[in-house]
Amino acid sequence: MSDDAFAQHRSLLFTVAYEMLGSAADAEDVVQETWLRWDGVDRALVRDERAYLVRIVTRQALNRLRTLARRREEYVGEWLPEPVATNPDVASDVELADSVSMAMLTVLETLAPAERAVFVLREVFDTPYDEIAEAVGKSPAAVRQIAHRARDHVAARRPRVAVSTAEQQAAVERFLAAVRDGDVQSLLEVLAPDVVLVADGGGVVAAALRPIEGAQRVATFLTGGLRRFDFAATSVWLNGSPAIRIDIGGELDTAVSLAVENGRITGIYAVRDPNKLRRLDTAAALTRS
Repeated sequence: MSDDAFAQHRSLLFTVAYEMLGSAADAEDVVQETWLRWDGVDRALVRDERAYLVRIVTRQALNRLRTLARRREEYVGEWLPEPVATNPDVASDVELADSVSMAMLTVLETLAPAERAVFVLREVFDTPYDEIAEAVGKSPAAVRQIAHRARDHVAARRPRVAVSTAEQQAAVERFLAAVRDGDVQSLLEVLAPDVVLVADGGGVVAAALRPIEGAQRVATFLTGGLRRFDFAATSVWLNGSPAIRIDIGGELDTAVSLAVENGRITGIYAVRDPNKLRRLDTAAALTRS
């Protein structure tokens, strides 16, 4: 069983790393680093292989997080998580789909590295406090305090609103139709008055350097920007939810994820950085088990 443990838990390890890092590329690197360390372990000394592997991947992700924090301080414009393609069945695990949504990953970016690790392990994967303590190098009592603080931090920035997949899909379809037709009025009807659009070009391609706020400004920006191109907009599954892929000239140009509340779009996350779009042709294996 030990020889198969890494393969058995690989999808889980990738999911943990991705939720901690917000980057599929970095998550894959961390999973590979985890394998290298696991390969050198005396398996006879490991009582719980899953817990041991999660501990390794958490430590490697924390190391990577600290490096990324410095890199992101120099990032051009707004930084958004790297979207991942997912199968529709990810949405059946409501907790998982919510935890990997672009809206949640963006909020997790505002946590300190240890807070993010504790929040992800406790709230998403229901990891016992003593196992989290071993992974992050703190006492169980300290971990409980960190978990409480992180929960409050996340709740203040993203109140949980239950949104069904059908409601999400309906909003995506209305948004798609309005964008394809360049119909500002229809866009205004599906956008919440205080909608915020965040775009990420990574300094590589053109993108709004700051968030665009308000339905009228967002609608004008979207219809005006796309009017100049021969584009195709299609519905896809990203990060456990219905989303949109925009191709220009037959090439993938933008991945758009939407946050929906009460049938209207409250957040638009548009990733244009080509370095973050390389993995959208293959669905990521995300799991909590």
